[in-house]
Amino acid sequence: MARADDVDRLYRLFDTLERRVDGPRKLKHCTGYMDWPERGVYFFLEPGETHADTDQHRVTRVGTHAVSQGSATTLWDRLKQHYGTGDGSSAHPHGGNHRGSVYRHRVGEAFVERHALHEDYPSWDDRWASIDRDRGAVRDEEYPLERRVSAYVRDQPFLWVAVDDEPGPTSDRAYLEQNVIALLSNVGATTIDPRADDWLGHHSRSPDIRSSGLWNVNHVEESYDPAFLDRFERAVDATTPP
Repeated sequence: MARADDVDRLYRLFDTLERRVDGPRKLKHCTGYMDWPERGVYFFLEPGETHADTDQHRVTRVGTHAVSQGSATTLWDRLKQHYGTGDGSSAHPHGGNHRGSVYRHRVGEAFVERHALHEDYPSWDDRWASIDRDRGAVRDEEYPLERRVSAYVRDQPFLWVAVDDEPGPTSDRAYLEQNVIALLSNVGATTIDPRADDWLGHHSRSPDIRSSGLWNVNHVEESYDPAFLDRFERAVDATTPP
């Protein structure tokens, strides 16, 4: 019951956050010219799936940035990696680079599994260092799937909180990311908010994604600190619209 109560409290805070930022955004409607906080934690939501008996979209991915000492990555820098390329990219408009975004990689991987596209995208899971073919040819080959991933990710509503502390593995952003994931993950726990049968993540190669119901693999088997909800509430109160 304690975990269920804490999940309910978290979603009440998401409801407050949604009102504070005038509703969730979608990446397809976002630009770097918006007044994003320098640093923060973001939460992608699943269209068509809700938390418990509310009409709130359930959280499907949690992420942050700049958790390495000295990192200068901003919140928009990380969101832009998930967004991919715009229509100004002459070679691959509305594509992207899944090797620079774990979220994009996992979504593309699930598309490959769902539609049996292994022969079409043989290098999707390979790092550049292990590919002995021309990179341009590989990018051309992977472009249709990158576009598909972009369309999927850009249509996911998302929320964010501003947490402007110094980069590092002990930052508040890292703490919040870890604990939100651990609380929402269903790995080894009673299932809360069962995922719809057609959720793309069911086709992931990662048992952690399939079991947790999140597009995350780190922290899904960890315990959470209930005190993080107080810190999250303060972050919500400090967040304003972009």
